[in-house]
Amino acid sequence: MKKEISRLMLEFYELKVENVMDKKVWDLPLITKEESILKVLSILDGKTHVWIVNDLNKKDLVGVITHHDVLSVLAPPRTCYNMFSASKTCYHGTTGVAEDIMRRDPIICNPEDRIVDALLKMTRHGIRRLAVVSKGKIVGEITLAHLIHKYYLASQYHPIINDKKEG
Repeated sequence: MKKEISRLMLEFYELKVENVMDKKVWDLPLITKEESILKVLSILDGKTHVWIVNDLNKKDLVGVITHHDVLSVLAPPRTCYNMFSASKTCYHGTTGVAEDIMRRDPIICNPEDRIVDALLKMTRHGIRRLAVVSKGKIVGEITLAHLIHKYYLASQYHPIINDKKEG
């Protein structure tokens, strides 16, 4: 049994990100950097993150906002601890825009990267999601939940790569 798990894990590591990622760009939490913080909060009410782009049509990725980033908005004034991203100043209240609280230069991968490389980035940076970017444009995302789901299905004797085209 141990050899089977090792073989499966090795196959899983060698998969390409494009075989696991969410390719439904139309369904990703995307907004422009000019959107209000209230819009950010409305999306984060149902999602764990928001990808920030310069233009919704071009989809050029410039940042990300997670639940953790919103601490700087909701925390009481004069609560500026190192728990907030070092590149941001303290920001309190909801009068600003997404650009004010976003993390610039989000950690990304590309569709041709291997799963092992995506997992290493997630581990190194302590994050659970990566934007999948091709030529500077977001084309999808890969999350720890996607990876758990794919690995679990493969462990239950489902093919590790689905021959059907997934949308």
